[in-house]
Amino acid sequence: MIQKKLSGIVTIIIWLLPVVYLISIYNTIPQTVPMHFGIDGKADRFGSKQELVWTVIALSAVAAGIYLLIRFLPRIDPKKTARYSAGTFKKLSFALIVFFSALQLFVIKASVSGNVAVSKLLLPIIGLFFIYLGNLMYSVKPNYFFGIRTPWTLENESTWRATHQLAGKLWLAGGLLITIVTLLLPFKIGFIVFMCIVFVIALIPVIFSYRYYKKQKKI
Repeated sequence: MIQKKLSGIVTIIIWLLPVVYLISIYNTIPQTVPMHFGIDGKADRFGSKQELVWTVIALSAVAAGIYLLIRFLPRIDPKKTARYSAGTFKKLSFALIVFFSALQLFVIKASVSGNVAVSKLLLPIIGLFFIYLGNLMYSVKPNYFFGIRTPWTLENESTWRATHQLAGKLWLAGGLLITIVTLLLPFKIGFIVFMCIVFVIALIPVIFSYRYYKKQKKI
C-alpha cells in the first residue's frame, strides 16, 4: 500500500514538473517565442508566451488523459484481456508521463532559449522511450490495446508470443540506434534516419506475424 501511494506521488510530481518550471521562469520569458522548428533546425513559427503556456497546459492534460486511460484499461476492457498485463500497463502509463514531461520541458527550453540544439535532444529521448517499450514487449500478454495487434497475433497466442519476442529485440536495438545516431548526426539527417528506423521496426513484426501464423497453420 505504501509503495502504491509513493508511486502515485512520484507520478504526480513528474507530471507537474513542467508546469512548475514554467511558472518559475514565466517573468523571464520574452513576449514572443519560437513555437516550431523546421527540419533544418530553424524556427519557422513564433507565438506569444501565453501560447507557450497553453501549449504546456494542453500537453499536461493530454498526458493525464492517456495515463488514466492506460492505467485503468484492465478495469474497463470489455473482453477482460488487459487484466493479464496489468503490471505492464502500469509501467507503460508511468513511462508515458515521464515522456510527456520531458517533451514539455524541451518545448519550454527550446522556446525560451530559441536554441535548436535543445530540441535536437528530443529524438534521442524518443529512442530511449523505444528501448523501454522494447522491454515491455517481452512481458505483454495478448490484448487489444498495446503491442503488435495484427489479425494474426490476436488470433493465435503462439503467434503473439513469437512476434513480441522479435519486436522486443527490434525495438531495443532500434531505440539504441536512434539514441546514438541522432545524437551524433545533424538534426536534419538524424530525423531522416529516425523515420527509417521507426518504419523498419514497425513493419518487420507485422510481416513476421503473418508468416509465423501461416506456418503454424500448416503444422
